[in-house]
Amino acid sequence: MFFLIIGLGSMGKRRIRSLKALNMEKIIGFDPRVDRCEEVREEYIVDTYTDFNEAMENNPDVLIISTPPDLHMHYAHIAADAGKHFFTEAGVVDNGMSELIGKLEHKGIVGVPSCTNRFYQGPKHIRNLLDQGRIGQPLSFTYHCGQYLPDWHPWEDYRSFYVSNKETGACREIVPFELVWLAWVFGDVVSVSCMKERTGILENNIDDIYQILMKFQCGALGHLMVDVIARPAVKLMRIMGTEGIIEWVNTQNIIRVSKVPDYSWETIDLSIGTVESSYINPEEPYIEEMNCFIDAINGVGDYGYTFGDDSKILSILYSAENSSETHRHVVID
Repeated sequence: MFFLIIGLGSMGKRRIRSLKALNMEKIIGFDPRVDRCEEVREEYIVDTYTDFNEAMENNPDVLIISTPPDLHMHYAHIAADAGKHFFTEAGVVDNGMSELIGKLEHKGIVGVPSCTNRFYQGPKHIRNLLDQGRIGQPLSFTYHCGQYLPDWHPWEDYRSFYVSNKETGACREIVPFELVWLAWVFGDVVSVSCMKERTGILENNIDDIYQILMKFQCGALGHLMVDVIARPAVKLMRIMGTEGIIEWVNTQNIIRVSKVPDYSWETIDLSIGTVESSYINPEEPYIEEMNCFIDAINGVGDYGYTFGDDSKILSILYSAENSSETHRHVVID
């Protein structure tokens, strides 16, 4: 396969590494920024272009869209119209998504959005533990995911790129990123109540903390707190079931399980994985995700997450924001 990476920021570079780890060497890149093109050309030995049309003249088979979120649909429609397989990073903007879903029904190509968290060890283990009935029926959870925004990309000013824009703000972006796996584990969300705020700690105009209460179709209640002000970074979860408790402490790479009747704790160690310099998250989930996408193209597997699924996740985000703005509990259709 011949891949074109659109957007050569941190995620575009990560996707190049993932493809190379899978022995996919036929790769080119596009970014309007000359400095990024030069960096990728030198570090990854990949031909790069600052002109998109010139890059497309190479007739790639697959487009990997790693642009800011508000550009995902633009390039996804280009890919669909050209009959190219494509993959987009996780997004927060659904403008044009329904039309894209319609196109994919008739194009005979694979076009999917990212769902990376489903490939992380923590969520995978939690899902397996719940499927095994290790703590009985899940009743409720509380989950805090936070990281100080200036630490995201320490090599660049956080005020200068999309994470500081209102529509594509960092905190707003992470909420659906986490909801993707929470809905995978607990099922559909049927109602939400939310409070979101701009604390004023950061030098931008985004809401930097979301507190969301959710009711799932299975009856479980969940509390999700996402912020971009936590120092140090935190990812901590506790799930209460009818027969025990599951705790996930991602910063310690462990899951703990306590089960009745003796209430003793079992500790499951999670592999740290391979962490690239200046990155926080390991490479392995992204490699596995890209391999799953390639398998879907080759017809030997199901990627398992569609733009229809993504639209449902974004509807939870929008309902939560509506709840915060109207000070009302919102039922999701």
